[in-house]
Amino acid sequence: MLEILSERLKKCRAEKGLTQWEVAVYCNITEKTYQNYELMTREPKLEILVRIADCFDVSLDYLTGRTDIKK
Repeated sequence: MLEILSERLKKCRAEKGLTQWEVAVYCNITEKTYQNYELMTREPKLEILVRIADCFDVSLDYLTGRTDIKK
C-alpha cells in the first residue's frame, strides 16, 4: 500500500501544481514529514491522510489504491 500511496501522492501533487511545502502547510505538517510520505519512509496517520485527500480533492480509496476512481 505504501508504494501506491507514494505514487499517488506524487501524481496528485503534480496535477494540482503544488509543491511539497504547499501541501504540508495545507495539512498542518512539516515539509519533511510530507516528503517522508512520498519517499515511503513514513506512513501518515488517518487524520493526516484525510487532510491530504481533501487537499487533492480525491478519495481515501484512491490514495490507498483501493480504486482508480479519484472521487
